[in-house]
Amino acid sequence: MIFKWPVRVYYEDTDLGGVVYYANYLKFMERARTEWLRALGFDQTALARDHGVVFVVSSLTIDYLRPAAFNDELTVTVELEKLGAGQIILRQTVARAAEALATASVRIGCVNTATFRPARIPEPVVARIGNPA
Repeated sequence: MIFKWPVRVYYEDTDLGGVVYYANYLKFMERARTEWLRALGFDQTALARDHGVVFVVSSLTIDYLRPAAFNDELTVTVELEKLGAGQIILRQTVARAAEALATASVRIGCVNTATFRPARIPEPVVARIGNPA
């Protein structure tokens, strides 16, 4: 299942050249991952409170393919590539219509909120991510 999140480019997202500043693609992707979890029924504040875990980006590889500009309507996707005991690997794309502008592979680790050491992903999350009805 591919999760899609709409984003509009605001003036604040652009650089002096009028295109989206490269780091803002990461912000768009972060928001999409948060909304993906929310759509699956998991609020990150509740995960920390109830399970004592948070998700952190442990590595990311991104390819910038085409520029986005002020007022563009974009779609950011989140797609599960691999689900492990303590990590999730996602494929993300930022696109304008059918044109991919940036693609990324994002490794998300689950860590304990008290120690920030690796932790197992809570079973309710594993069950839902593995079977996104």
